[in-house]
Amino acid sequence: MSIDVSAIVCTHNPRDDHLRRTLSGLRRQSLDDDRWELLIIDNASDAQLADQIDVSWHPNGRVVREDQVGLTHARLRSFHEAEASLLVYIDDDNVLAPTYLERVVELFEKYSGVGALGGKALPEYEVDPPSWFDKVGMDLGCRDLGGEVQTASWTDVPVDERTYPECAPIGAGLAIRREAYQTYVESAARDARRTALGRAGESLASGEDNDIVMTLLEEGWSVGYFPSLELTHLIPKERVMPDYLAEMAESSNKTWVTVLDVHDIRPWPPIFEWTVPLRKMRAYLMTRAWKGPLERIKWGGACGQFEGQALLSGKTGSHSSNPSGVNEVQ
Repeated sequence: MSIDVSAIVCTHNPRDDHLRRTLSGLRRQSLDDDRWELLIIDNASDAQLADQIDVSWHPNGRVVREDQVGLTHARLRSFHEAEASLLVYIDDDNVLAPTYLERVVELFEKYSGVGALGGKALPEYEVDPPSWFDKVGMDLGCRDLGGEVQTASWTDVPVDERTYPECAPIGAGLAIRREAYQTYVESAARDARRTALGRAGESLASGEDNDIVMTLLEEGWSVGYFPSLELTHLIPKERVMPDYLAEMAESSNKTWVTVLDVHDIRPWPPIFEWTVPLRKMRAYLMTRAWKGPLERIKWGGACGQFEGQALLSGKTGSHSSNPSGVNEVQ
């Protein structure tokens, strides 16, 4: 029997209890073990995970060490290690519903033009979020777009009218065809900007998933949201704290500017690096960042955008669409 799916967990210094739940969710999958493989990419963890994780319960389970730190490097390694034509990425704090892998196979068989897909990622908070959290507008790798299937494509869409689809899969539970993924893998491996988009160590960079999706869309693939896919995303207490959210807003907006630039989309012009501190000071006053956590987080997002603009080269961008609600404080 051939292997249909490679279930891939890329992890760096994982939290033990979360990883155990992730593996427990994989152990309960309804898809026959002979039809999928379990591939854990130990991304430069301080301790060798192969000595700590028992995957002997799975006939096709193994742990592979990738010493170059960074989520992108771990995923690139996984592409070359994986045996299946379908790859599913599971974060080390994701717990898949028992039918997840089985549904992935069925959906890719049914929707031949879809290159990547995802579904519901529902939060399980370690502590209740603060009362102001819903106003932040940050999903923390969670989402629920309802009960209807949604797909999107850039086919026949003029370049200057392209927008980033709301239904595009996120990193948690991302399922992708090897055939569609290969173009991204080959191009990203040669571009230092793109390998820096994923998280690395303590960095909160988070543009890699957007880069993957946009590459597929440019290549003529569709992407989609399928509510029959569901997972639980374990949210530790520190991720709903103001310091973390402000840092995440800054890092996310910075990498978003870079992602768009990689794909020749420039909603904002390049700026000189020496102007960044002045712009941050002005944004501090405009957002009234001293007032409270919401204002502080908004200021962090504005700072990230300025940092991203300062990294842009001096060439003129031709596209002016704004495919995301990134802060635009000038």
